Amino acid sequence: MVEFKELNVERLEIAANMLKAMAHPMRIAILKHLEGGKKLTVTEIHEHLKIEQSTTSHHLGILKDKGVLCSQREGKNTFYYLKYEILSQIVDCLETCTCE
Repeated sequence: MVEFKELNVERLEIAANMLKAMAHPMRIAILKHLEGGKKLTVTEIHEHLKIEQSTTSHHLGILKDKGVLCSQREGKNTFYYLKYEILSQIVDCLETCTCE
């Protein structure tokens, strides 16, 4: 018989909120650009995605607020990166699951 660890409701809530934050096409694209330990600025991300800088900042704020991303200030620039590199596996899984 398999034993299950007691479910920690608080941790499950955090995980669900992280997934909700990731559940947007542009946010998935942002995560894809940050794979492999990359650190990018808002400007670099908005240029890659060809969306408004304010929209990019909004999406980055949501991802950071829910614990998906971290930021690091260097001079005038703020660089964003995945808080946990293993999150890129979720993006990879989604890519695999949506390919025909």
